[in-house]
Amino acid sequence: MSRQITFKTIYRAVRTSLNGEQRDYTQGNISKAIFLLAIPMILELSLEGVFAIVDIFFVSKLGQHAIATVGLTESVISLVYSIAIGLSTAATAVVSRRIGEKNPDAAAHAGAQSLIVAFIATVAVSLLGVLFAGNILLLMGADPIVIKEGAVFTRIMFGGSLVIMLLFLINGIFRGAGDAAMAMKSLWLASILNIILCPLFIHFLGLKGAAIATVIGRTGGVLYQCYHLFKGKGIIRLRAVHFNYDPALLKSIVRIGWPATLQFLIGSGSWIILTRLVAETGGTTASAGYQIAIRNFVFFILPAWGLSNAAATLVGQNLGAKNPLRAEQSVNLTAKYSVLFMGTVMLIFLFLPQVILRIYTGDEAVIRVGVVALRWVGTGFIFYGIGMVMTQALNGAGDTKTPTWISFFCFWLFQVPLAYTLAIGFHLKATGAFIAIPVAETAIALIAWYFFRKGKWKTISV
Repeated sequence: MSRQITFKTIYRAVRTSLNGEQRDYTQGNISKAIFLLAIPMILELSLEGVFAIVDIFFVSKLGQHAIATVGLTESVISLVYSIAIGLSTAATAVVSRRIGEKNPDAAAHAGAQSLIVAFIATVAVSLLGVLFAGNILLLMGADPIVIKEGAVFTRIMFGGSLVIMLLFLINGIFRGAGDAAMAMKSLWLASILNIILCPLFIHFLGLKGAAIATVIGRTGGVLYQCYHLFKGKGIIRLRAVHFNYDPALLKSIVRIGWPATLQFLIGSGSWIILTRLVAETGGTTASAGYQIAIRNFVFFILPAWGLSNAAATLVGQNLGAKNPLRAEQSVNLTAKYSVLFMGTVMLIFLFLPQVILRIYTGDEAVIRVGVVALRWVGTGFIFYGIGMVMTQALNGAGDTKTPTWISFFCFWLFQVPLAYTLAIGFHLKATGAFIAIPVAETAIALIAWYFFRKGKWKTISV
């Protein structure tokens, strides 16, 4: 009987979390608040992860050079993701604070101003990527075949930078307002379109078809977002007046957003260096195995991102409601849930890596590299979860500088030198890069937890 009640309770909670009803997360049961926010965020990001898996599955049928092209391009285009996530972080922090203060019009104004910043930031990045696609692949250590076949893929992906930017940023606005279900639906639409179009376009157009399908799918998601942002019935509804030039607010968004952007650029930059190191020391085979492993790493870690995004929203709204104790309790409880989930994933990566790799390829050389990568990366999953929750909690409070310094120290002054030392100095080659990943992520988790415990984030004004 109790088992039946528990199932019904869980079912009702899931259904409630997905229906998009506006709720006050500054009061009531904290576990329920985490659940209602995290479930749509987890589903949102998981389907995006499913697309990444589907994408690499079909691209892998084109051979090692196609896999390497996609991996190298996405390593560089992660710089665009970094800007998008940084601005999204700023939007979530400011919007959630205004919602916590029960001022939805000010929240809408903040969202509109963040869109202005996004348009400006996208122009330069898109132009550079379109004009220098081949040079980017060359810089990443790609061989001549990858450059020849993959430049058009890279060019299309950078040309679609605006939809990447808007997809992340507008979802950050929705999350800050507590409307995680809307953010989920928009990314679901984009991912479903990608999943449908990707195999079709790859079949008829080859590798560049994968890029075209991705841009079309994300454009569909952005159009859906814009409809609900401007014409919807949610708590956030943008009007023309919200786009009026507001230098003070723009300055505040940039002040919060640039360290967050730099924070993710630092992380993305270190991943680019590791990707290049793997390509240099192991060649195309190692690069292909690494890319498949990383796609699975990203897929399995996305639910933890959902939990950490829930923590960011709860911190912002509860600080806006002048309740820092509830904000702290929310983060600690979210971290516990993340540890439980990531511990399970760690076991999968340690004991079933070959099962995962054989889904994508029958190339034994690629599988051998991928198995080593999955096992080493998997050892740090519990700490990935803790670190993500703690850094996002600081970001949600508007303290984006502290996680940025943590990222700079742990990635650039620790992870990158360690990877090169192990790969080249100790002749471990690609394995050296794999080992450096969980070691650095563990350091991030411990340092971020220390600064969260200090509590300076409770005094940040946004």
